[in-house]
Amino acid sequence: MLYHRDHKERQGSRTKDGTAMRVIFTKELKMVADDLDRLSKGVHLAIDQAGKALLDSDIDTAQAVIDGDAALDKLENDILNHCVTLLAQQSPVATDLRMVVSTLRLAATFERMGDLARHIAETARRAYPQCAIDDSAREVFEQMQQFVSHASAQLTTILDTRDVRMAERLIINDDKLDALHEKTFELATSDAWPASRQQIIDLVLLGRYYERFGDHAVSVARMLVYMVSGFDPTKEPQLERDQEVS
Repeated sequence: MLYHRDHKERQGSRTKDGTAMRVIFTKELKMVADDLDRLSKGVHLAIDQAGKALLDSDIDTAQAVIDGDAALDKLENDILNHCVTLLAQQSPVATDLRMVVSTLRLAATFERMGDLARHIAETARRAYPQCAIDDSAREVFEQMQQFVSHASAQLTTILDTRDVRMAERLIINDDKLDALHEKTFELATSDAWPASRQQIIDLVLLGRYYERFGDHAVSVARMLVYMVSGFDPTKEPQLERDQEVS
């Protein structure tokens, strides 16, 4: 009888310990998720402001983006440290492990997106008081800005709603940004475009910054699909290519 009573007491203690650890893990994971949400919103604000700085030759907004990048870097570092602590102390497995590892990768990718927004703002600041883009290139960059702004806003929504279909549509529609990027090369190599050497350099670099921002947005969308469903994030979603982002 004594053995059975001691055995039950030990089982009960382990159950309580396991429950307590689970509560702690869930609480810690929620804190990390909140930080990731703040990071995604910070990146969305940064790319919005970077576009305004570029298209409006707004040096104050450009400087705000440049100065604000340090906060995004710190937030990414906080998420990294928190996730490493979770891995070391909680030893998560299966779905929990996927969530923590995916969060690590998401934070790193969002941070790179913030860097690209800073690069756009730095280009705008360097060209001030002139605009870094020629009038003939304005329409292309307005469309690129609209695309990345919409995509970054969608990422914050997907983080909150776990909407896999929205993530898949974002991935599909990246082709549109790639096509706009191609137009920047056409302009840069056109003999009919009377641009200075610096304008050509800025055009090519800005096109690349926007294109890479879009690529990172796709990477985030793929990781979110993986986080939610467990499917390989490199697998092409089964959607028609002409489906619009909504």
